[in-house]
Amino acid sequence: MAFPAGFGWGASTAAYQVEGGWDADGKGPSVWDTFTHQGGERVFQNQTGDVACGSYTLWEEDLKCIKQLGLTHYRFSLSWSRLLPDGTTGFINQKGIDYYNKIIDDLLTNGVIPIVTLYHFDLPQALEDKGGWLSEAIIESFDKYARFCFSTFGDRVKQWITINEPNILAIVAYDLGVFPPGVPHFGTGGYQAAHNLIKAHARSWHSYDSLFRKEQKGMVSLGIFAGWAEPADTNSVSDQEAAKRAIAFCLDFFAKPIFIDGDYPEVVKSQIAFMSKKQGYPSSRLPEFTEEEKRMIKGTADFFAVQYYTSRLVKYQENKKEEVGFLQDVELQVFPDPSWKRLDWVYVVPWGIRKLLKYIKDTYNNPVIYITENGFPQGDPASLDDTQRWEYFRQTFQELFKAIQLDKVNLKLYCAWSLLDNFEWTQGYSIRFGLFHVDFEDPARPRVPYTSAKEYAKIIRNNGLKESL
Repeated sequence: MAFPAGFGWGASTAAYQVEGGWDADGKGPSVWDTFTHQGGERVFQNQTGDVACGSYTLWEEDLKCIKQLGLTHYRFSLSWSRLLPDGTTGFINQKGIDYYNKIIDDLLTNGVIPIVTLYHFDLPQALEDKGGWLSEAIIESFDKYARFCFSTFGDRVKQWITINEPNILAIVAYDLGVFPPGVPHFGTGGYQAAHNLIKAHARSWHSYDSLFRKEQKGMVSLGIFAGWAEPADTNSVSDQEAAKRAIAFCLDFFAKPIFIDGDYPEVVKSQIAFMSKKQGYPSSRLPEFTEEEKRMIKGTADFFAVQYYTSRLVKYQENKKEEVGFLQDVELQVFPDPSWKRLDWVYVVPWGIRKLLKYIKDTYNNPVIYITENGFPQGDPASLDDTQRWEYFRQTFQELFKAIQLDKVNLKLYCAWSLLDNFEWTQGYSIRFGLFHVDFEDPARPRVPYTSAKEYAKIIRNNGLKESL
């Protein structure tokens, strides 16, 4: 089961989740610094990313892990407030530039291609104080930050992700209020944030295209989270429609404007307009793009980056109470098949990733696809032997191979989440996705490979699985 020649094998991390050094060397506070320091049990046991894996001072240890695996690619994110403490180029933190220059240069010296995410959930607090992603002013701020990064690092970085999982961020932070700033705006905030996230991404893509592409010859996209949705009853038309809505509201909400025509899916627009009207709103709670904005948004990605973990069964559920909220707008119920194995929130459904890839190929004109995150939590954190977890990875690679060989999907890269056990947002350190175990009780934060790391290194060496289909 050899993958195509030149297939990329990577692993991913994100700044707030691994770096620590939350106020070191002139770094400004991010929304996650503020949020975790406020306590109130919004994060598991009030844990923080103040130290996390200590990667800000232990980069060399991370590099050893990367070399041990034999990765061809390493995806990491820049801390916006480490580079620009107040979010603007008014003050530039040279120590931050030095840190990321060292990472990029060390990777390239060791033959590893950097994939750099500009923004992975950790907005500078100074910009959140001005309204964050609910304010249109953020579009200009993000574009200036992106230009700064392209100009500073783009001579060496050729693969960029502007925004990590904007679809998750919009809903979890600005609709449900579970992520910082921690204020719910049910049924409105998520859509407003999404609107600004899409425009910010598009603006920064155009900045790259017009100012940097000719010289730097890189590629820019955004990383969209997507699970697969399967109708609970395959004979039920309402369940089939609900499954389509689930994918439209999750994946297509961002992908259709950016890859196809600059506008939201019809089913999303009609569903939210219908609900808004029923609830007595004078107009739809989903903002509209102008014709000029649609032209600006359309075609602003050079590859399709997707992040898959799990799938769900979907059943139609009418919003009888006319409750206002993103989840209520979609009018569905999601649940796992009882036969699926479960690791925390991740139900193991390897065939879901193949269906998702086929859907992306068919819907988005057969793009080049990067899987920029995929992984499973370790069931027993006390044990380095995660043979069961490795079995799920193996099944996933089998499905990816089928997607490439049988479905002719143009998949070029796979990145495991994550290189290291790390701070998993509101779950803190209670859940471990790392290929390397990190001891968070030990100040030295030693990294030790799980069985999965050793097995993944073999896959990379062989460019695939030994067995045949």
